[in-house]
Amino acid sequence: MKTTIHITIITLFSTLFLQAQQQKGIIGTSNWMNNWTNFKPANIEYNEATNIIAGTIDKDTKLTKRNTYQLVGVVYVTNNAVLTIEPGTVIRGDDKTCGTLVITNGAKIIAEGLETDPIIFTSNKEITERRPGDWGGIIILGKAPINKLGGINTLPFNLEPMLNHYGGQDAEDNSGVLKYVRIEFSGRKLSALKELNGLSLAGVGKKTVLSNIQISYSNDDSFECYGGDLNMNNLISYRTTDDDFDFTQGAQINISNSIAIRHPFSSDISGSRCFEVDSYDKIENTDMTKKMTKINASNITLVNLEENNQGLVRESAYIREDTFFNLTNSIISGFTPFTLLEGNIGNGEVNLSKITFKNLIVNNCSGEILSESVSNNTGIKNYYNKPENALEFTKIKNSDLFTMPNIKGNPDFRMNVNNTLASGN
Repeated sequence: MKTTIHITIITLFSTLFLQAQQQKGIIGTSNWMNNWTNFKPANIEYNEATNIIAGTIDKDTKLTKRNTYQLVGVVYVTNNAVLTIEPGTVIRGDDKTCGTLVITNGAKIIAEGLETDPIIFTSNKEITERRPGDWGGIIILGKAPINKLGGINTLPFNLEPMLNHYGGQDAEDNSGVLKYVRIEFSGRKLSALKELNGLSLAGVGKKTVLSNIQISYSNDDSFECYGGDLNMNNLISYRTTDDDFDFTQGAQINISNSIAIRHPFSSDISGSRCFEVDSYDKIENTDMTKKMTKINASNITLVNLEENNQGLVRESAYIREDTFFNLTNSIISGFTPFTLLEGNIGNGEVNLSKITFKNLIVNNCSGEILSESVSNNTGIKNYYNKPENALEFTKIKNSDLFTMPNIKGNPDFRMNVNNTLASGN
């Protein structure tokens, strides 16, 4: 009898442990988006700026909560200086001069807010006038590896040539901390073909802490990584115009417990995705002996708020050749199709083994995992539609799938525990 009880207890424990390990979408014992986020930043009355930040910061500097700052022009943190920002500090990007903050190679930003007192980068415009692209954004340049020829590169953002370089050999490079930070209305358009991102991470190393960051109403990508080696978690991208998470130049990224909330009428007509993943823009400019882009994404929620599919949202992820992409324990809802693979990838195991989809709920997506080359689709479907991949294709309302997906209140995009999918029935 004792042996039987022992076996039963072990079996029950193992089952519970397995279910805990395989929770889908963003997770947490409580709603970690409470308190520090804001999904209606156009309605917040921020204080007028009392201090101007402009030019170059070349020595350790601290910004304090008692002041509100206006970021004027391109501000560079240089000379290995550390820019420290107190919890609760508000920095308003200047519209006329395209206020932009650049943490140069070797410098650091320590922006460690609190759940009850986040640090806010936002527009300097009045409530009724705020729009995506009101100011530039935040750029961090580090010393971690990239796969560009020569191992060093510059960003196409019209920055000071002597200060605009990133890349190197130090995967452990430390550019500081961004935690409990909001970035709102960034992404100024520089030309017909180029906009700044909410947060540009170029050659940034893994000792940099990136956690609990909300980017809202960016006029281009919310988060873009150009190479580098990073662990990122608890990120929120909301109503960006282009991609939510964009990775290139051999980026080695672990991203977990993060969410992209798309609205189709905030999307770019060229097609906007939650994930856009490639290893290079031109193969002739790439050192093919270096690492290709590899993204490990777990407990991710990708959701299109408009469920009638009338807008500009397309696939949730677009994957190009010579990349590694692993998406596990995640929820994807409301896209056309779920994922699109570049036509060059092909449908053989050699190529598809680089791209993993496991333990997913794919809800209200018109199309599964497709290729730009239609002739590949049958082979791709056969490869991924295997029981061990545990892909569930469902058609239920967001209000049933998620706990509280209404952004007009305090949204909670954790899986609805009362849903049969969540309970495993």
